[in-house]
Amino acid sequence: MSNAATDPVTSHPDAREEPIRMERLAAQAADALADAPAEEIIRWAVDQFGDRLCITSSMTDAVIIHLASQVKPGLDVIFLDTGYHFAETLGTRDAVSAVYPVNVVNVTPSRTVEEQDAVLGPRLYGRNPDLCCYFRKVVPLERALDPYDAWLTGVRREETNARSDTKAVQWDARRQMVKVNPIVAWTQEQVDTFIAEQGVLVNPLVYDGYPSIGCATCTLPVAPGADPRSGRWTGTGKTECGIHT
Repeated sequence: MSNAATDPVTSHPDAREEPIRMERLAAQAADALADAPAEEIIRWAVDQFGDRLCITSSMTDAVIIHLASQVKPGLDVIFLDTGYHFAETLGTRDAVSAVYPVNVVNVTPSRTVEEQDAVLGPRLYGRNPDLCCYFRKVVPLERALDPYDAWLTGVRREETNARSDTKAVQWDARRQMVKVNPIVAWTQEQVDTFIAEQGVLVNPLVYDGYPSIGCATCTLPVAPGADPRSGRWTGTGKTECGIHT
């Protein structure tokens, strides 16, 4: 009998059946690991997928990188270099590469900012932020994830309404892979405590009033006590870039 918490991905008998099997595996693990500690969830993912597992990070902090690198050093960390990042975010990316035993993979869109401006006009992020995110985040990520069977994220339920029903393990039907969210149940207080106790690297902008950091063109500081993501795409009604929805 298959056990989602222990059975590794070992065979691929039929390419047509593989997504069905992987979806079933994710559903079983979602139940088995619903209340498990983050380290146990990561260990399950490592045991299941080995080198076919990666991490994605926006470099707001290195919590998920810190946790995962203690379980399996050498994991790939996918960073989407949109061409619009704060210098502090790029500096955090470089610091993560220097401090943690991981392999940071810098992923860029197919067009530079200048090439996108020439084709679609300047400041697409202001005129159509959804389209800009699609070209500079969603499409590059899907290309970068292609070699993997599963990915680890730092998504947490309390971040947005769209994430409130996120599970520790789920099937990403759009990308046909398993998505693993080890700290999905953590509160911001738990995140802050973990950072302080473990000395986790944090983007310095966090301490300047940017609790959620995206592109410099679309991220503003927020007032103390305000919704941490209220500084993202302010005034547009947009709360997600499209990666996690």
